[in-house]
Amino acid sequence: MPFWVSVILALFGIIYFKYYWESTVLLFISDLLYGIKGDRFWGIYFVSFFISLIVLILAEFLKKKIRLSK
Repeated sequence: MPFWVSVILALFGIIYFKYYWESTVLLFISDLLYGIKGDRFWGIYFVSFFISLIVLILAEFLKKKIRLSK
């Protein structure tokens, strides 16, 4: 599966499901297999993992703020 398909599915899962930690695991494994050290991101290997973790936390925070029924 191409990387961009994995990212789209992970973002969909984060938005649709509550606490979709599987997306961070998927992108962590992807970083383990295909990640390279990049100069743009201060030399870290797990760029997509950290981005997915931040997106997951922000999405859950926004879901709680937007929820009108509770």
